Amino acid sequence: MTSAYPNLRLRRTRASAWSRALHRETLLTPADLIWPLFVTDGSGVEEPVASLPGVSRWSVDGIVARAKEAVALGIPCIALFPHTQPGRRSDDGAEALNPDNLMCRATKAIKDACGSDIGVLTDVALDPYTSHGQDGLLDDSGYVVNDDTVAVLVDQALNQANAGADVIAPSDMMDGRVRAIRMALEMNAHTNVQIMAYSAKYASAFYGPFRDAVGSGGLLKGDKKSYQMDPANADEAMREIALDLAEGADSVMVKPGLAYLDVIWRAKQRFEVPVFAYQVSGEYALIEAGAAAGVADRDALLMEKLLAFKRAGCSGVLTYHAAHAARLLNG
Repeated sequence: MTSAYPNLRLRRTRASAWSRALHRETLLTPADLIWPLFVTDGSGVEEPVASLPGVSRWSVDGIVARAKEAVALGIPCIALFPHTQPGRRSDDGAEALNPDNLMCRATKAIKDACGSDIGVLTDVALDPYTSHGQDGLLDDSGYVVNDDTVAVLVDQALNQANAGADVIAPSDMMDGRVRAIRMALEMNAHTNVQIMAYSAKYASAFYGPFRDAVGSGGLLKGDKKSYQMDPANADEAMREIALDLAEGADSVMVKPGLAYLDVIWRAKQRFEVPVFAYQVSGEYALIEAGAAAGVADRDALLMEKLLAFKRAGCSGVLTYHAAHAARLLNG
Protein backbone atom coordinates (compact mmCIF):
# COMPACT_ATOMS: atom_id res chain seq x y z
CA MET A 1 0.00 0.00 0.00
CA THR A 2 1.54 3.30 -1.13
CA SER A 3 -1.17 5.71 -0.04
CA ALA A 4 -3.94 6.13 2.51
CA TYR A 5 -7.34 7.77 2.85
CA PRO A 6 -8.28 10.38 1.70
CA ASN A 7 -5.54 10.44 -0.97
CA LEU A 8 -6.59 6.91 -1.79
CA ARG A 9 -10.32 6.37 -2.16
CA LEU A 10 -11.07 2.93 -3.61
CA ARG A 11 -14.63 4.00 -4.35
CA ARG A 12 -13.36 6.41 -7.03
CA THR A 13 -12.95 3.61 -9.57
CA ARG A 14 -16.38 2.18 -8.71
CA ALA A 15 -18.31 5.42 -9.23
CA SER A 16 -19.18 4.91 -12.94
CA ALA A 17 -20.04 1.93 -15.12
CA TRP A 18 -17.24 2.68 -17.60
CA SER A 19 -14.71 2.77 -14.77
CA ARG A 20 -15.96 -0.45 -13.21
CA ALA A 21 -15.58 -2.13 -16.61
CA LEU A 22 -12.08 -0.73 -17.04
CA HIS A 23 -10.90 -1.99 -13.66
CA ARG A 24 -12.65 -5.36 -13.74
CA GLU A 25 -10.14 -8.08 -12.83
CA THR A 26 -12.06 -11.15 -13.96
CA LEU A 27 -13.47 -11.57 -17.46
CA LEU A 28 -16.20 -14.07 -18.32
CA THR A 29 -17.09 -14.76 -21.97
CA PRO A 30 -19.06 -17.44 -23.83
CA ALA A 31 -15.69 -18.99 -24.70
CA ASP A 32 -15.34 -19.95 -21.02
CA LEU A 33 -18.41 -22.22 -21.13
CA ILE A 34 -19.00 -25.90 -21.87
CA TRP A 35 -22.64 -26.94 -22.36
CA PRO A 36 -23.62 -30.39 -21.00
CA LEU A 37 -26.39 -32.02 -23.05
CA PHE A 38 -28.38 -35.22 -22.61
CA VAL A 39 -29.02 -37.42 -25.63
CA THR A 40 -31.87 -39.92 -25.90
CA ASP A 41 -33.29 -42.31 -28.50
CA GLY A 42 -35.72 -41.46 -31.26
CA SER A 43 -36.19 -38.60 -33.71
CA GLY A 44 -37.67 -35.19 -33.01
CA VAL A 45 -37.69 -36.01 -29.31
CA GLU A 46 -37.45 -33.49 -26.47
CA GLU A 47 -37.99 -34.88 -22.97
CA PRO A 48 -37.93 -32.27 -20.18
CA VAL A 49 -36.10 -33.40 -17.05
CA ALA A 50 -38.45 -32.71 -14.16
CA SER A 51 -35.72 -32.19 -11.55
CA LEU A 52 -33.81 -29.84 -13.89
CA PRO A 53 -36.27 -27.10 -14.95
CA GLY A 54 -35.35 -25.84 -18.41
CA VAL A 55 -33.17 -28.86 -19.26
CA SER A 56 -34.27 -31.59 -21.66
CA ARG A 57 -33.05 -34.83 -23.15
CA TRP A 58 -32.79 -34.52 -26.94
CA SER A 59 -32.71 -37.08 -29.70
CA VAL A 60 -29.66 -36.93 -31.97
CA ASP A 61 -31.26 -34.44 -34.37
CA GLY A 62 -32.04 -32.15 -31.44
CA ILE A 63 -28.51 -32.46 -30.14
CA VAL A 64 -27.21 -31.35 -33.53
CA ALA A 65 -29.50 -28.33 -33.37
CA ARG A 66 -28.15 -27.49 -29.91
CA ALA A 67 -24.59 -27.81 -31.22
CA LYS A 68 -25.35 -25.32 -33.99
CA GLU A 69 -26.92 -23.03 -31.39
CA ALA A 70 -23.75 -23.27 -29.30
CA VAL A 71 -21.61 -22.29 -32.30
CA ALA A 72 -23.81 -19.26 -32.95
CA LEU A 73 -23.53 -18.22 -29.28
CA GLY A 74 -19.74 -18.56 -29.19
CA ILE A 75 -19.72 -21.60 -26.87
CA PRO A 76 -16.64 -23.61 -27.91
CA CYS A 77 -17.51 -27.08 -26.59
CA ILE A 78 -20.47 -29.28 -25.66
CA ALA A 79 -20.42 -32.29 -23.32
CA LEU A 80 -22.57 -35.32 -24.07
CA PHE A 81 -24.29 -37.70 -21.66
CA PRO A 82 -26.57 -40.54 -22.78
CA HIS A 83 -29.95 -41.62 -21.46
CA THR A 84 -29.57 -45.32 -22.21
CA GLN A 85 -32.71 -47.39 -22.65
CA PRO A 86 -33.27 -49.85 -19.80
CA GLY A 87 -33.10 -52.79 -22.19
CA ARG A 88 -29.60 -51.78 -23.24
CA ARG A 89 -28.26 -51.62 -19.69
CA SER A 90 -26.41 -54.61 -18.26
CA ASP A 91 -24.22 -55.56 -15.31
CA ASP A 92 -21.09 -55.11 -17.44
CA GLY A 93 -22.20 -51.93 -19.24
CA ALA A 94 -21.50 -53.49 -22.63
CA GLU A 95 -23.52 -50.81 -24.47
CA ALA A 96 -20.64 -48.40 -23.75
CA LEU A 97 -18.60 -50.34 -26.33
CA ASN A 98 -21.27 -50.31 -29.05
CA PRO A 99 -19.99 -48.13 -31.94
CA ASP A 100 -23.61 -47.28 -32.73
CA ASN A 101 -24.63 -46.23 -29.20
CA LEU A 102 -26.21 -42.87 -28.47
CA MET A 103 -22.92 -41.15 -27.63
CA CYS A 104 -21.24 -42.27 -30.83
CA ARG A 105 -24.23 -41.46 -33.05
CA ALA A 106 -24.56 -38.00 -31.53
CA THR A 107 -20.82 -37.32 -31.79
CA LYS A 108 -20.71 -38.34 -35.46
CA ALA A 109 -23.79 -36.28 -36.27
CA ILE A 110 -22.35 -33.17 -34.59
CA LYS A 111 -19.06 -33.54 -36.40
CA ASP A 112 -20.84 -34.04 -39.73
CA ALA A 113 -22.92 -30.91 -39.14
CA CYS A 114 -20.41 -28.59 -37.46
CA GLY A 115 -16.95 -29.97 -38.20
CA SER A 116 -14.24 -28.25 -36.21
CA ASP A 117 -16.45 -25.28 -35.31
CA ILE A 118 -17.21 -26.92 -31.97
CA GLY A 119 -15.53 -29.39 -29.65
CA VAL A 120 -17.26 -32.53 -28.44
CA LEU A 121 -16.44 -33.75 -24.93
CA THR A 122 -17.54 -37.29 -24.09
CA ASP A 123 -17.99 -38.82 -20.66
CA VAL A 124 -16.07 -42.03 -19.93
CA ALA A 125 -17.73 -44.00 -17.14
CA LEU A 126 -20.05 -46.97 -17.03
CA ASP A 127 -22.90 -45.62 -14.89
CA PRO A 128 -25.09 -44.61 -17.88
CA TYR A 129 -24.83 -48.19 -19.13
CA THR A 130 -24.90 -50.43 -16.05
CA SER A 131 -28.04 -51.98 -14.63
CA HIS A 132 -26.77 -51.27 -11.09
CA GLY A 133 -25.91 -47.59 -11.66
CA GLN A 134 -22.29 -47.83 -10.53
CA ASP A 135 -19.43 -46.38 -12.60
CA GLY A 136 -17.62 -49.70 -12.96
CA LEU A 137 -17.77 -53.48 -12.75
CA LEU A 138 -18.80 -55.17 -9.50
CA ASP A 139 -17.35 -58.18 -7.72
CA ASP A 140 -19.50 -60.69 -5.85
CA SER A 141 -19.62 -58.47 -2.78
CA GLY A 142 -20.82 -55.42 -4.76
CA TYR A 143 -17.45 -53.63 -4.62
CA VAL A 144 -16.44 -51.68 -7.75
CA VAL A 145 -13.26 -53.36 -8.98
CA ASN A 146 -10.57 -51.07 -10.32
CA ASP A 147 -8.35 -52.74 -12.89
CA ASP A 148 -11.03 -54.72 -14.72
CA THR A 149 -13.08 -51.52 -14.93
CA VAL A 150 -10.11 -49.60 -16.36
CA ALA A 151 -9.80 -52.15 -19.17
CA VAL A 152 -13.42 -51.49 -20.17
CA LEU A 153 -12.97 -47.72 -19.87
CA VAL A 154 -10.07 -47.87 -22.32
CA ASP A 155 -12.28 -49.57 -24.90
CA GLN A 156 -15.06 -47.08 -24.20
CA ALA A 157 -12.67 -44.16 -24.73
CA LEU A 158 -11.42 -45.62 -28.02
CA ASN A 159 -15.01 -46.15 -29.16
CA GLN A 160 -15.76 -42.48 -28.53
CA ALA A 161 -12.51 -41.27 -30.13
CA ASN A 162 -13.25 -43.34 -33.23
CA ALA A 163 -16.64 -41.61 -33.43
CA GLY A 164 -14.94 -38.19 -33.49
CA ALA A 165 -14.75 -37.08 -29.86
CA ASP A 166 -12.33 -34.21 -29.33
CA VAL A 167 -12.02 -34.50 -25.54
CA ILE A 168 -12.26 -37.70 -23.53
CA ALA A 169 -13.39 -37.00 -19.97
CA PRO A 170 -13.00 -39.95 -17.58
CA SER A 171 -15.42 -39.31 -14.71
CA ASP A 172 -15.21 -42.72 -13.04
CA MET A 173 -12.42 -42.02 -10.51
CA MET A 174 -10.68 -45.38 -11.03
CA ASP A 175 -6.96 -45.38 -10.25
CA GLY A 176 -4.68 -45.48 -13.29
CA ARG A 177 -7.30 -44.93 -15.95
CA VAL A 178 -5.76 -41.76 -17.39
CA ARG A 179 -2.46 -43.48 -18.20
CA ALA A 180 -4.24 -46.46 -19.74
CA ILE A 181 -6.49 -44.25 -21.89
CA ARG A 182 -3.61 -42.02 -22.96
CA MET A 183 -1.52 -45.01 -24.05
CA ALA A 184 -4.44 -46.44 -26.01
CA LEU A 185 -5.14 -43.13 -27.75
CA GLU A 186 -1.48 -42.81 -28.73
CA MET A 187 -1.32 -46.36 -30.04
CA ASN A 188 -4.49 -45.89 -32.12
CA ALA A 189 -3.59 -42.67 -33.95
CA HIS A 190 -5.66 -40.40 -31.71
CA THR A 191 -2.71 -38.26 -30.66
CA ASN A 192 -4.69 -35.00 -30.72
CA VAL A 193 -7.61 -36.25 -28.65
CA GLN A 194 -7.46 -34.45 -25.31
CA ILE A 195 -8.08 -35.93 -21.88
CA MET A 196 -9.92 -33.76 -19.38
CA ALA A 197 -9.71 -35.83 -16.21
CA TYR A 198 -12.34 -35.63 -13.51
CA SER A 199 -9.44 -35.59 -11.06
CA ALA A 200 -11.19 -34.28 -7.94
CA LYS A 201 -14.69 -35.70 -8.14
CA TYR A 202 -16.37 -35.77 -4.76
CA ALA A 203 -19.04 -38.10 -3.37
CA SER A 204 -21.49 -35.23 -3.35
CA ALA A 205 -25.14 -34.69 -2.50
CA PHE A 206 -25.46 -32.38 -5.52
CA TYR A 207 -25.69 -35.08 -8.24
CA GLY A 208 -29.30 -36.23 -7.87
CA PRO A 209 -30.91 -34.46 -10.85
CA PHE A 210 -28.11 -35.64 -13.17
CA ARG A 211 -28.83 -39.24 -12.24
CA ASP A 212 -32.46 -38.63 -13.08
CA ALA A 213 -31.43 -37.21 -16.46
CA VAL A 214 -29.34 -40.24 -17.46
CA GLY A 215 -31.77 -42.73 -15.93
CA SER A 216 -29.46 -44.19 -13.28
CA GLY A 217 -30.91 -42.61 -10.15
CA GLY A 218 -33.46 -45.29 -9.41
CA LEU A 219 -31.00 -48.04 -10.29
CA LEU A 220 -28.10 -47.12 -8.04
CA LYS A 221 -27.38 -49.79 -5.45
CA GLY A 222 -25.38 -48.47 -2.51
CA ASP A 223 -23.24 -45.37 -2.89
CA LYS A 224 -20.05 -44.31 -4.68
CA LYS A 225 -17.91 -43.47 -1.65
CA SER A 226 -15.35 -46.20 -2.34
CA TYR A 227 -14.13 -44.35 -5.43
CA GLN A 228 -15.42 -40.76 -5.36
CA MET A 229 -13.64 -38.44 -2.93
CA ASP A 230 -14.56 -37.59 0.66
CA PRO A 231 -15.84 -33.98 0.75
CA ALA A 232 -13.64 -33.39 3.80
CA ASN A 233 -10.40 -33.85 1.82
CA ALA A 234 -8.46 -31.24 -0.14
CA ASP A 235 -4.85 -32.46 0.20
CA GLU A 236 -5.97 -35.74 -1.34
CA ALA A 237 -7.35 -33.79 -4.31
CA MET A 238 -3.88 -32.40 -4.97
CA ARG A 239 -2.51 -35.96 -5.04
CA GLU A 240 -5.24 -37.06 -7.44
CA ILE A 241 -4.57 -34.12 -9.75
CA ALA A 242 -0.80 -34.69 -9.67
CA LEU A 243 -1.29 -38.35 -10.61
CA ASP A 244 -3.62 -37.58 -13.51
CA LEU A 245 -1.28 -34.94 -14.91
CA ALA A 246 1.66 -37.34 -14.67
CA GLU A 247 -0.41 -39.96 -16.50
CA GLY A 248 -1.18 -37.68 -19.45
CA ALA A 249 -4.20 -35.49 -18.67
CA ASP A 250 -4.27 -32.25 -20.65
CA SER A 251 -6.60 -30.57 -18.18
CA VAL A 252 -8.29 -31.42 -14.90
CA MET A 253 -11.72 -30.93 -13.43
CA VAL A 254 -13.07 -30.29 -9.95
CA LYS A 255 -16.63 -31.54 -9.42
CA PRO A 256 -18.88 -30.15 -7.97
CA GLY A 257 -17.88 -26.54 -8.33
CA LEU A 258 -19.09 -23.93 -5.88
CA ALA A 259 -18.57 -25.92 -2.67
CA TYR A 260 -14.98 -26.65 -3.76
CA LEU A 261 -13.63 -23.26 -4.83
CA ASP A 262 -10.73 -23.76 -2.42
CA VAL A 263 -9.73 -26.91 -4.29
CA ILE A 264 -9.92 -25.09 -7.62
CA TRP A 265 -7.75 -22.27 -6.29
CA ARG A 266 -5.16 -24.62 -4.82
CA ALA A 267 -5.01 -26.68 -8.01
CA LYS A 268 -4.46 -23.63 -10.21
CA GLN A 269 -1.82 -22.16 -7.92
CA ARG A 270 0.07 -25.41 -7.47
CA PHE A 271 -0.01 -26.93 -10.96
CA GLU A 272 -0.51 -23.97 -13.33
CA VAL A 273 -2.55 -26.10 -15.75
CA PRO A 274 -6.05 -25.67 -17.19
CA VAL A 275 -8.54 -26.34 -14.40
CA PHE A 276 -12.25 -26.72 -15.11
CA ALA A 277 -15.23 -26.81 -12.77
CA TYR A 278 -18.52 -28.60 -13.25
CA GLN A 279 -21.46 -26.56 -11.98
CA VAL A 280 -23.42 -29.74 -11.39
CA SER A 281 -27.11 -30.51 -11.64
CA GLY A 282 -27.87 -29.81 -7.98
CA GLU A 283 -26.20 -26.41 -8.21
CA TYR A 284 -28.24 -25.60 -11.33
CA ALA A 285 -31.46 -26.76 -9.69
CA LEU A 286 -30.83 -24.65 -6.60
CA ILE A 287 -30.43 -21.51 -8.71
CA GLU A 288 -33.70 -22.28 -10.48
CA ALA A 289 -35.48 -23.05 -7.20
CA GLY A 290 -34.14 -19.90 -5.55
CA ALA A 291 -35.23 -17.74 -8.44
CA ALA A 292 -38.68 -19.38 -8.49
CA ALA A 293 -39.03 -18.72 -4.76
CA GLY A 294 -38.13 -15.06 -5.21
CA VAL A 295 -34.90 -15.32 -3.24
CA ALA A 296 -32.94 -13.38 -5.87
CA ASP A 297 -32.80 -12.58 -9.56
CA ARG A 298 -31.94 -15.70 -11.57
CA ASP A 299 -29.55 -13.98 -13.96
CA ALA A 300 -27.70 -12.22 -11.15
CA LEU A 301 -27.33 -15.47 -9.21
CA LEU A 302 -26.04 -17.28 -12.27
CA MET A 303 -23.50 -14.70 -13.35
CA GLU A 304 -22.14 -14.18 -9.84
CA LYS A 305 -21.51 -17.89 -9.46
CA LEU A 306 -19.86 -18.23 -12.88
CA LEU A 307 -17.59 -15.29 -12.05
CA ALA A 308 -16.66 -17.04 -8.80
CA PHE A 309 -15.38 -20.03 -10.78
CA LYS A 310 -13.30 -17.80 -13.03
CA ARG A 311 -11.98 -15.76 -10.10
CA ALA A 312 -10.90 -18.98 -8.37
CA GLY A 313 -8.79 -19.87 -11.39
CA CYS A 314 -10.97 -21.86 -13.77
CA SER A 315 -10.16 -21.94 -17.46
CA GLY A 316 -13.78 -22.86 -18.09
CA VAL A 317 -17.02 -24.08 -16.54
CA LEU A 318 -19.39 -26.87 -17.46
CA THR A 319 -22.86 -25.51 -16.78
CA TYR A 320 -26.40 -26.34 -17.86
CA HIS A 321 -26.93 -22.59 -17.94
CA ALA A 322 -24.31 -22.21 -20.71
CA ALA A 323 -26.67 -21.11 -23.49
CA HIS A 324 -28.55 -18.68 -21.27
CA ALA A 325 -25.31 -17.28 -19.85
CA ALA A 326 -23.90 -16.84 -23.34
CA ARG A 327 -26.98 -14.88 -24.40
CA LEU A 328 -26.58 -12.60 -21.40
CA LEU A 329 -22.89 -12.11 -22.12
CA ASN A 330 -23.51 -11.43 -25.81
CA GLY A 331 -25.96 -8.72 -24.79
